[in-house]
Amino acid sequence: MAEAGFSVRAARTSDVPLIRALIEPLVQRGILLGKDAVVFYEAIQEFRVAVDANGEAIGCGALHVMWQDLAEVRTLAVTERWLHRGVGHALMERLEADARELGLSRLFCLTFEVPFFVRHGFEPMAEQPIDPIVYAELLRSPDEGVAEFLDLARVKPNTLGNTRMFKWL
Repeated sequence: MAEAGFSVRAARTSDVPLIRALIEPLVQRGILLGKDAVVFYEAIQEFRVAVDANGEAIGCGALHVMWQDLAEVRTLAVTERWLHRGVGHALMERLEADARELGLSRLFCLTFEVPFFVRHGFEPMAEQPIDPIVYAELLRSPDEGVAEFLDLARVKPNTLGNTRMFKWL
């Protein structure tokens, strides 16, 4: 996929330092949570990376499967000099295509960038869009993104000001 001088591809292990450098300014501003390198390596197959014509990482995003029909869009970031040039849109399109290929029908995100996600069909979550049996199963997950989706009290200090959003594919 190439457009406007960039392309989106599956991330490689060699991209982890680039992804970390890309998101670090957003971590410093409290927009994204920082993660240890090992977490990125463990999840590298979830990531897509936008690269410019020189192969420099200019954006990233991940799709983390949470349940048989549900995934979280996470760590979606674009370097400041490439904002408003279609990079975020291209990453979102790729993540949605990945979700459909996996047979998923619902996406979740936790974000400060509400207008961006609204433009991509997400809506703020009013209540838990899952049944009680699935909720009980998800409670077993050690993943912080699942805890954010479930709106568990233990993650509230890290999610203040964020909006929990949901989309049907």
